Amino acid sequence: MSNSAATIPNRPLRIAIVGAGPAGVYAADILTKSNEVKDGHVEVSIDLFEAYPAPYGLIRYGVAPDHPRIKGIVNALHKVLDRGDIRFLGNVTYGRDLTLHDFRAFYDAVIFSTGAIKDADLKIPGIDLEGSFGGADFVSWYDGHPDVPREWPLDAKEIAVIGNGNVALDVARMLVKHPEELLVTEIPDNVYAGLKSSPVTDVHVFGRRGPAQVKFTPLELRELSHCKDVDIVLYPEDFEFDEASDEAIKSNNQIKTMVNTMTNWLVEEHAESEQPSSRRLHLHFLHSPVEILDSPETPGKVAGIKFERMELDGTGNVKGTGEFIEYPVQSVYRAIGYHGSPLEELEYDARRGVIPNDGGRVLGADGKPVPGIYATGWIKRGPVGLIGHTKGDALETIGCLLEDRLALPPAENPDPQAIIDLLDERGIEYTTWEGWNRLDAHEAALGASWSASDANPNGVERERIKVVPREEMIRVSRG
Repeated sequence: MSNSAATIPNRPLRIAIVGAGPAGVYAADILTKSNEVKDGHVEVSIDLFEAYPAPYGLIRYGVAPDHPRIKGIVNALHKVLDRGDIRFLGNVTYGRDLTLHDFRAFYDAVIFSTGAIKDADLKIPGIDLEGSFGGADFVSWYDGHPDVPREWPLDAKEIAVIGNGNVALDVARMLVKHPEELLVTEIPDNVYAGLKSSPVTDVHVFGRRGPAQVKFTPLELRELSHCKDVDIVLYPEDFEFDEASDEAIKSNNQIKTMVNTMTNWLVEEHAESEQPSSRRLHLHFLHSPVEILDSPETPGKVAGIKFERMELDGTGNVKGTGEFIEYPVQSVYRAIGYHGSPLEELEYDARRGVIPNDGGRVLGADGKPVPGIYATGWIKRGPVGLIGHTKGDALETIGCLLEDRLALPPAENPDPQAIIDLLDERGIEYTTWEGWNRLDAHEAALGASWSASDANPNGVERERIKVVPREEMIRVSRG
């Protein structure tokens, strides 16, 4: 063990974390606050790498801009990175700008927290028709992801969203909400313009199981009722409850709250409103997608969607009834989950979309842990759970790393300046925490300027306007 990283005198353990979303930031924070570090038994030096010029990952590019908790999460992550004991290096892509060999040369351990950004597949006929989209791609567009097109085809009046999780509700809400309500968020200008041109009147959200089996949260559900000039429409035939559903409602306060909320909406008399809303959000349950229907008038384009009607089987699961229903829609968004992407030089479980690991220790082709390589977050356990769940996940991974510290293979060149020199040598326009603060201030200034301009006759206060082009983000960040 004499040649292990932890036994080399007069230097801290050099740790690289690849991915600066919540999972990566939590891992860095937990490591710096661990008993081993606080007690002085271990000293660490952490570099946090991110493929985008800005930090926060999923929070910046995977959560709807009007999400009620987004500011609190951003503030918490900001406080961690603003302490100064974790170095942020943005606009650095693993596998292109730096290889695993590079990381091994400059760090004693590497933690991958790259998340999951692609849509899970839905293998039904018609899924590739024009007008059929992945929910994750739409999320990337409305969140101003720098690597997706600036325009989005919003020409459908009737839209289907497949899925019963928070992402499905986010997608549906962004499609049906009047864009003027989004001006108080950081929504990019091109997204506002796109949504403003949308002719949408009806958005249908379809879940395969019943109201007691939904995967969204009460907070996300309640957000739907805050959309102005949007009626929520539910259907009595969907409110089926079997024994397992009744038990779940009795034993789980979250499920009880959501079922009660939807049941209350169901009995409200929207039709008696003096002025019916111009848009409607329909929530359907017990619908399993069978086929996306082609248009006879314009072949190759979405014209509808076909479902099999399901029924609960007593256990909370469902079975088909043999009854089929078709809905006329011109666009379909699948929001049935995310899927992780492979990383160069690491093993990959294509079925689950994760890096094979044991408690966060990355496994090689032989099934044994690869010394000094770890994973946390969705790329470790799959895209399930809420953002806060990544804290417990990171705690397990950091625990493994600290257990292994006497056996970590030492870096050839642990000088913190060495990696900066390499990035400069390769001409990589990396960004820093100071650069993010510049970009952050720039986006806030854009919002203030718009609020005070002639473009704002209604006196809307825009807190900030998100910068979309990568090259502009880099220019502002690097001063």
